[in-house]
Parts: sequence; C-alpha cells; structure tokens
Amino acid sequence: MIYTVTFNPALDYIIHPEEEMTFGTINRSNKEEFYYGGKGINVSLVLNSLGVDSVALGFIAGFTGFAIEHGIRRKGIQTDFIRLESGISRINVKIRQDEKETSFNAAGPRPGNDDVKAFMRKLENLEEGDYIVLAGSIPSNMHEDIYERIMRRVADKNVNTVVDAEGDLLLNTLPLHPFLVKPNKAELGRLFDVNIKKEDDIVKYGKKLQQMGARNVLVSKGEDGAVLIPEEGKTKKIGVPEGRVINTTGAGDSMVAGFLAGYLKNGDYGKALNLATAAASATAISEGLGEKSTIMMQLEKINNGMMSKK
Repeated sequence: MIYTVTFNPALDYIIHPEEEMTFGTINRSNKEEFYYGGKGINVSLVLNSLGVDSVALGFIAGFTGFAIEHGIRRKGIQTDFIRLESGISRINVKIRQDEKETSFNAAGPRPGNDDVKAFMRKLENLEEGDYIVLAGSIPSNMHEDIYERIMRRVADKNVNTVVDAEGDLLLNTLPLHPFLVKPNKAELGRLFDVNIKKEDDIVKYGKKLQQMGARNVLVSKGEDGAVLIPEEGKTKKIGVPEGRVINTTGAGDSMVAGFLAGYLKNGDYGKALNLATAAASATAISEGLGEKSTIMMQLEKINNGMMSKK
C-alpha cells in the first residue's frame, strides 16, 4: 500500500478575474474553480486516476477539513486523518490571469504534541514493502526533523520512503536512505547554495544527494523535462511531450505519482520516468490535476518521440 502524508492540506480556490486585478477596489471574477490541495493529497489523487490505491494521512480541522476529507473520499481515496480540535484547514486563493498565477497561501492550523503522537501511532499500520510519501511544507510549530522521525518510526518495517520537500526537511532524511527524493532544479540549487544553470550541474548535485544517502534522485526541470539518477544503472534524461502549458500547480506531485505507479507496475526506472513525465505534463496542460486519459495521451507522445522543441 502507498500512504501519502499531507500535514497542511488545503482547499485551493482559483479565481479568473474579468479584468486586470486592482488593489483597493472591488474586483470581479468570470470563473471560479476549487480543488483539494496539498502535495500528498495531489499524489493520492493522481495515483487514484492511474488505478493505484493509497491512504491519505495528515491533519485536518474545521469545516474546510471536513470538505477536504469528504471530497477526496468521494473520489475513491481512503483517508485516515487526525482531526484537530481548533483552527481550520487552509483555503489557498489563486488568481489566474493571462497565463500568470498569483497565490495567497494561508498558514493553516497548528497541531499539538498529542496530535503528533496520535499521528505517529497511525504508522503502526504500515507493513513491509509499503511506500510512504512525505510531501510539502509542515505547520509552523512542527520541528523540521518530523520527516526524519517518521522514517525512524517505520525503519524496522522496511518501508520505502519518498520525500518531496525543501531544505532541512529533505536533508534530515538522507541518512535514512529514502527510496526517492524529488527536488526541482531551483530547490536542488538552494540545498547546496548554488545557482544551477547546466544539466551537468543537476547531475553533479543530484549525485551529491545520492552520496548523502538518497537511493534514487529525480530532479524536475519544469518545461525542460527531468533527470533521474537511479541507484542502479545510468543517469536518465527526458524532455517533455508536446502541449501548451496552462497550469503548473501539482505538476511535481503528479511526477511523483507517475513515477511510483510506473515503478510498481514495471519495476523499471526508465518506464517509471516516462510515466512520471507524462503525468506531470498532463497536469501542466490541464486546469487541475491530469486525468488518466490525458496522462496516457502524453505517455503515447513520449513513446512516439513527440517531444516539445525549444
């Protein structure tokens, strides 16, 4: 089973203004959308679209937390959230206009020590060979060793861990040998305080993460594709299939889901990278997360060499 962790889930409320937004006055929208957000939840949603089961873990609170849990359950995803007694799960407001997006991300509720202990007890359900995806930011009052603590809690179960996080949240996990880490190019540069410009630098610093303990390193490059440094075999590079980008929210999470789905089906890193890229690009050309039909369409383009030309 795959478990995804989202400590700070959200409802993403997307507004498409009628005219250019002006501060200090009333602005009107001609279209609105909302999605169940949070990196781990996004991974679960894309896995579900690809026919792979998962259980969504994390914290929810208030009426928005109820809406998140109810909504993703209706999509067929199992949940096992901790419900907090105070606060509300976030509503993130995103304003999209002229292919640009401005986001206002809320802080979210603050889980207490008892809530964290209750979450840790949920990990007793994991079994040998399971996967757990640790993705995204954490509430402001949680310590940055939380992902490391989770990995230590399940270490004796031989659980495979995927980490998609920034800074110390990621670095703290490396000595515990996560199955996969997935920084994007900018995040990789920040980890080592360098400005990464060339693909050779991506490989260089990706291998440093591997030397520090990561088994597989997948670096997303946005519209330029991705680089996979696997624990076995040669470094693999891939571009992106054809398609007009209209949305980048959730593309990285879709890449994680596609990689896991592809690897679990085929046990092949190359095919996993192809499906990861197809899933990420499907989201990039969709209003929300990419659906299976769009993912398969993008995968067919990859298999047929129909890649975007710069």
